[in-house]
Amino acid sequence: MPAYKRILLKLSGEALMGDDAYGINRATIVRMVREVRQVTDQGVEVAVVIGGGNIFRGVAGGSVGMDRATADYMGMLATVMNSLALADTMRQEGMTARVMSAISIEQVVEPYVRPKALQYLEEGKVVVFAAGTGNPFFTTDTAAALRGAEIGAELVLKATKVDGVYTADPAKDPDAKRYENITFDEAIARNLQVMDATAFALCRDQKLPIKVFSIFKPGALERVVRGENEGTLVHV
Repeated sequence: MPAYKRILLKLSGEALMGDDAYGINRATIVRMVREVRQVTDQGVEVAVVIGGGNIFRGVAGGSVGMDRATADYMGMLATVMNSLALADTMRQEGMTARVMSAISIEQVVEPYVRPKALQYLEEGKVVVFAAGTGNPFFTTDTAAALRGAEIGAELVLKATKVDGVYTADPAKDPDAKRYENITFDEAIARNLQVMDATAFALCRDQKLPIKVFSIFKPGALERVVRGENEGTLVHV
């Protein structure tokens, strides 16, 4: 039986690139969707927040010197594109997903309304939260923490290329050790970059645990929701 009933999965836009320089790698997004389906088939309610770095990377050169707020709004639109691609892939894999945007683009996706999002989750649909928080200067990490708290998620899962939080960069230090679990205060004291500071503080204040794991390990998501020793758990 799954250890968690409702989770918030935070995906980076870069995770969708595969080996490409930018954009969306079809094989990569299909594999991720199938990982999500493994847990939804077990009755786990899943919401997703996705970044836009893979799309925004393609226009990064033209954004140099741009006003920060304008650049952030462009990034929000990139997350909408990723969210639509993710939801469409889920549809093709036999799942039902709903994209809800923090900024109004009603011809494309429906606006974020908390009671509606909760209804979709209870109906077994995957809810994809697009456009971050709808405000510039806030990252999609913060959006994940915020939406996770709003929907009553039991766990925020930060899916990365690394299978947890380490004492040092494992790519540079072969002796780096992975933490199985660590408290928020310990992570701050050791200056471990789990999420951005605003998101991290919000999760700590709401007593919302964070699990950092590798989305590229087959079956890792399922092991996480079963409560197995996968990745690193950050808790109060």
